[in-house]
Amino acid sequence: MSRLDTETKRKLREMNAGELLEAIDTQDETLSISLSFEERVRLVVDDAYSTFTHSKVAGLIRRAGLRYPNADLRRIDLLDERCLNRQLLTQLGTCSFVTRQQNVVFQGFTGSGKSYLGCAIAKRACEHRIRAHYVRMPDLEEAWVAAQDTTGGAAKFLRKYASFTLLVIDEWLLDRPTESMRGMLLELMERRYGESSTVFCTQYQQKDWHSRLGSGVHADAIMDRIIHNTVWVETGTYNMREQ
Repeated sequence: MSRLDTETKRKLREMNAGELLEAIDTQDETLSISLSFEERVRLVVDDAYSTFTHSKVAGLIRRAGLRYPNADLRRIDLLDERCLNRQLLTQLGTCSFVTRQQNVVFQGFTGSGKSYLGCAIAKRACEHRIRAHYVRMPDLEEAWVAAQDTTGGAAKFLRKYASFTLLVIDEWLLDRPTESMRGMLLELMERRYGESSTVFCTQYQQKDWHSRLGSGVHADAIMDRIIHNTVWVETGTYNMREQ
């Protein structure tokens, strides 16, 4: 394509078509001169779309707040030694569980790679242009306490964490939640149930959850909204930090 004049470039920038402008500017005239107008336009649009998609994904990953932003399901070490199910991880990497509004639990000993796997799943979701977010449960509780000190803060907090298509909660039940926290978790899980997916990274087996959640009606209700539509992944006892 011939080089664009200054006014045309200004109009493209004003329309937020910077990717298209860049693709036009970088198209090699010597390579594309033999192409038809339609073919040259298609190449420009393909280049611009690729840049736009990359930028969109990079933004989703950045805003997800991942503890391990470089986590990658395709680079999980020592699968056999850790007794990880390669086929299951590959399936989770397609993010089809998000489409089905399923949850995922990564359960295993400390150092077994639960946080890394949770971040890797969230990153894959971002690459599928799914809005994801990572949070440690202690940080979630701290944010909940702070939210209650402001007018309308609790409602805003719940709207925020209910809105993520995929929410990763790391260090799930590391500390026993307070009564206020249990009430919040029930409301949050109720809002997310059947609408979105949650990934839980925890040291505790399912049989321990009820007591960690206080053993009361809140525990019953929270678990009822989690365990019936969940993929459970055992991460084993192999401590990756010792390697």
